[in-house]
Amino acid sequence: MNLPFFISKRIAKEASGSFSGIINRIAVVSIGVGLAVLILAFMVLYGFKKEIKDKIYSFSGHLIISKYTLSTSFEESSITVDDSLIRSLNTYPLISRFQPYAMKAALLKTEEEVQGVIIKGVDESFDTTGFQKHMVKGRFPNLSAEKYSTEVAMSKRVSNYLELGIGDEVLIYFVQNPPRFRRLQITGIYETGLEEFDEKIILGDLDLIRRINNWPDSLAGGIEVFLNDTDRLEEAADHLFHALDIDLYVDKVTDRYIQIFDWLNLLNRNVVVLLTIILFVSGTSIISILLILIMERTQMIGVLKSLGSPNKLIRQIFILNGIQLILRGLFWGNVIGLGLGLLQYYYKIIPLDAANYYMSHVPIQIDIQTIIGLNMLVLTLIGVTLLIPVAIISRIRPLKAIRFD
Repeated sequence: MNLPFFISKRIAKEASGSFSGIINRIAVVSIGVGLAVLILAFMVLYGFKKEIKDKIYSFSGHLIISKYTLSTSFEESSITVDDSLIRSLNTYPLISRFQPYAMKAALLKTEEEVQGVIIKGVDESFDTTGFQKHMVKGRFPNLSAEKYSTEVAMSKRVSNYLELGIGDEVLIYFVQNPPRFRRLQITGIYETGLEEFDEKIILGDLDLIRRINNWPDSLAGGIEVFLNDTDRLEEAADHLFHALDIDLYVDKVTDRYIQIFDWLNLLNRNVVVLLTIILFVSGTSIISILLILIMERTQMIGVLKSLGSPNKLIRQIFILNGIQLILRGLFWGNVIGLGLGLLQYYYKIIPLDAANYYMSHVPIQIDIQTIIGLNMLVLTLIGVTLLIPVAIISRIRPLKAIRFD
């Protein structure tokens, strides 16, 4: 039988009901609550970042191919979507799909109000299924019309301002010379919570933009490219930049919406601060517990030393006792953290103000690798702190320890 393990178990068993037993429970609670808070913090952080990124990706690809120009207008110069361009995109393994698009500035006019908007034209390759979660009323426009569709999807903010609803018609005046207009029908109302989209973007048919610009079917304002692995965004952007024609520009979504992505990166710092504080508190707790336990067992230490036990064996006893406390804390931390996370994931218990947080409830994303990593980090760092209190065991003198009371 392993002697240090046997003695540490007896110590833990005898501690129940005593003062050190209460302190042990406090240590377990401290570690458990700390780990639970960390797990919840990372699940909320990942969920929040995923939710915001999904909203951006529903309006823009991971990479945007457009005509190289110095203009800062929302309207793109046209590019030719020919066979060579399509072949270049189809043969690159990181690309999952791509879709042409075009944007055009316009004015929506009702009897009482006028609102400036950007109409984004898309075709049947647009991911309507993924966009469906943003639809609050109606349906996505039907883009399979023979010539072009006059149906559009409008944001809830714009529809409320213009007092328009599903089935209503509205005049749209395109900003160009000479000006042109069309009568559009509203078939859907969406809401993302992101001002960059909700304040000005309406979704319509790409062929409508082509007709207004007098473009043939082979032209588009640009192509949005979606990747299999967003972690290789820089690699894909660099490849396409060198593979495509010299007059085409490859823009990363992280550069186009740099304010949002910089803001998301700042959130990581808050979690790092929280992680540091919790590890410090938990480590301090376990040091205090072991010091108390060593003081209570000073006479036992003296007896073991007088019987010839080396310092290494006595240190192993208290380290094993501390590890038992850590493992109990990790167990309850995982149960509490994952339990609360799953409740929020399935039942949306905690709501949010969409106007301030861009979503209606606290988002949750469960990443098993992160949870395992947190457990290993807490176990390793707090385990290392066990070496601090057990270091004083070598300074205890057997005679004084036996007389200690």
